[in-house]
Parts: sequence; C-alpha cells; structure tokens
Amino acid sequence: MSEATAASRDTAADAAEQGAPAGELADRLEAHRTELTGYCYRMLGSAFEAEDAVQETMVRAWRSYDRFEGRASLRSWLYRIATNVCLDLLKGSRRRARPMDLASPSSVDTPVGAGLPEVTWIGPVPDERVLASAGDPAEAAVARESVRLAFISALQRLAPRQRAVLILREVLSWSASEVAELLGSSVASVNSALQRARATLAASGDTADEPPRPLDDAQQALLGRYVDAFERFDMDALTALLHEDSTLSMPPYALWLRGREDILKWLRGPGHGCEGSHLVAVAAANGRPAFGQYRADGEPWAIQVIDTADGRITALNSFLDTERLFPLFGLPLRYGGRAAEA
Repeated sequence: MSEATAASRDTAADAAEQGAPAGELADRLEAHRTELTGYCYRMLGSAFEAEDAVQETMVRAWRSYDRFEGRASLRSWLYRIATNVCLDLLKGSRRRARPMDLASPSSVDTPVGAGLPEVTWIGPVPDERVLASAGDPAEAAVARESVRLAFISALQRLAPRQRAVLILREVLSWSASEVAELLGSSVASVNSALQRARATLAASGDTADEPPRPLDDAQQALLGRYVDAFERFDMDALTALLHEDSTLSMPPYALWLRGREDILKWLRGPGHGCEGSHLVAVAAANGRPAFGQYRADGEPWAIQVIDTADGRITALNSFLDTERLFPLFGLPLRYGGRAAEA
C-alpha cells in the first residue's frame, strides 16, 4: 500500500470518528488537488515534493476539519495549510536550480563530472498534474507560462514568503487583502513583499516571457522534424532546427552547453551514446512539449523538455532521473517499440 493510500485511509477514519461525511469531504478536498499541486510545485520546484506537500495538506485538512468553521472558503483554507506546509519544508533548505543558474556554460571538452544530489535541481512536471483545466484560452496560456522551467527557477531566487506572495498575487490573482489574511499579515506588508519580489526577478532577468501559444501546425512540424533528425542522429538536420544560441542541460550533471555548434560537437563526441535513440511523446511538461528518450538498447535515458521560439529549438532540457521520472510521465522503464506507443 502506498503512503498516500495509507494516509487517505487513516484520515478517512479520523473524519468518521469526528462525524464528518467522509465521502463528501473527500470529494471536496480532491477537487482542489491539481491546483494545490501546481501551487506547491511553484513553491518547491519539485514534482515529488509538491505531491508530498499536497498529501500532507490533505491529511491536516482531514484532521482539523471539525475546527473549520467556514469563516473562509474551503479553497482559501486549503491554500493556507499548503502555504504553511511549504514554508516548513523550505526552512533551512537551499534553493533548487537549473544547471545554468549555477555556473557559466561548459565547453565540449569539460568532463561531465559526478551528478549532484536530487535536491539541487528543479525537476520537470507533467502539465496535467499541476494545471487545472481552464475554459479561457488566455488563462490557460498564462497558467502554462507560470510553470515553465525558467520561471520556476526565477521563483526559487525569492525568499519563501515573497515567493508565496508573488505566486498568490500574480499567478493566482488573489487580492492583497486575501493574501494578507492567508499569511496572517497586513496589506502593506504583502504589497511590500510583492514589490521586493518583482525587483528581485527584474534584476535576475528571469521575468515572464510572452505566454506561449498552443502548438500550431508549424510548431508540430518543427517537433516532428526534430524527432526524425534526433532518431536518425542526423547532425545536418539538427543544425537546421537548433537556434544559434540554444542550450543543452542534463541534470543531475552541472555541465551545460550554450550554442548550436557546441551542442552538435557534444552529440558527436561525449554524447554519441544517444545515437539510435527513440523519442516517445508524452503529455506536455512545464507548459512545453516533452519526450521520453530511450537509448538504442531500449533503456530509458531522459525526459526531454523542449523550448522553442521563432521556428527553432532554443533549449533541450534533459532530465536523467529515469527511475522516478518515467513512471511520473506514464512511461515504461523499457522501450517496447512503436507498436507499444500506439
């Protein structure tokens, strides 16, 4: 039995003892799981920590529901609990990052080195785990932008309470008074924290980009050409697809490359083991197209999250923690061929 299942069983028993309608309460809490996971992911930078934080939020909500008197909405109450859970988790921890946040770009000849611990890195997340369905296309685009890897990285530069304020005010569109009530603070304090958070993001250069459009025919064609070129390991074809200043990163390794020429040299040299790989499309990750990469022998190698702009690929974000990430994205730990994909 999983920890989440056990926790749900235990908290259902708690609710029954307290006289709460367990089934109805479970449904009401569950309705907020996706948006809470998105909030916790933005706060923590890890899909796995976010899911753990939301499960802890649900446990606390079950156990204290008899003291919830409806003075705030259930949603606001859950966000207060989730915020406290995240702030507790962030005490004393160092911020998660991307390789490009830690050092200048490497050269092709730079040794890959040893991988750094998982807690070092911002990890990818399937959109479906963190983005609740939105009827308005404009709102959906803003939501996708708010989980892109660069923006999650920018959020990690903020002090935890500033991070919460910025997410609640600018991503979730809460009013200053609502945020003040959630944090047990004043409107003036919330506004001050928001100003400092904005200044920090502006100084870092990691402000939000223009919200991405849904994949159109041209972008789909670009991705199709990329899959074809990568699987054939056709460097000439890849040259035509990569932006001149494109980047390649591979957590848990700190090494990262900038520039089409260096990326192609790396693939021809240290990265030659990618020849013969198979790419399997998965649900979007961090608001971007994503693929599971299997090596020629069928072993999983990476989750690739692809950034594009102006008809070119601008970033290849490859995450190598296959043991945990492939199940997260619904992928088997062995390539079963094109028939299995269908």
